[in-house]
Amino acid sequence: MRQWLSLATHLPEGRQTLIRDARLADPARCQRRVGQLLQQLYGRRHWPLFQERLGPLLSLFDTTDRLSVISESSTLLMLRLLGWRGQVVSGSDLPARSGRSLRFVDLAEACGARTYLCGTGGMRYLSVDGFTQQAIKVTAFRTPSSGAWASAREVSAVRALMALGPVALVQELSAVAAAQS
Repeated sequence: MRQWLSLATHLPEGRQTLIRDARLADPARCQRRVGQLLQQLYGRRHWPLFQERLGPLLSLFDTTDRLSVISESSTLLMLRLLGWRGQVVSGSDLPARSGRSLRFVDLAEACGARTYLCGTGGMRYLSVDGFTQQAIKVTAFRTPSSGAWASAREVSAVRALMALGPVALVQELSAVAAAQS
């Protein structure tokens, strides 16, 4: 069963609203929806570990209506479950030019990236010239079509985590990275 997990948002400046300024329309409702839907869909094999780590994320809905805080925290939850120990850098804290491609070039360069992994949607509009000038390779991410990734373009990474568990998912991710490099 596939189910969208969406959060109703309010964009104070309309489409021009920066991501950091987007707000949850009803944080209490979003909190209930996230907790209940995740348990309903994934409350099986690997649920105890996930549920334990989900508590602090759900508590954030009581203290903030900022979508960026919830999004960053949920991403970090997933990454930490997979053993990632990196550092988060906010793009708004880095100097960058405006314009999609130029901004991505500047952000990648500021983080010391040598490769920019771009999704298929972004590849339609990305100009690679700026990346080339900075010696940053642009690599198109291609979703594998087998294993845990058979329906990855249609569902969340949570599904793969809950189906495989953290250790097996890290192994799958490592295999994909090795095959694409």
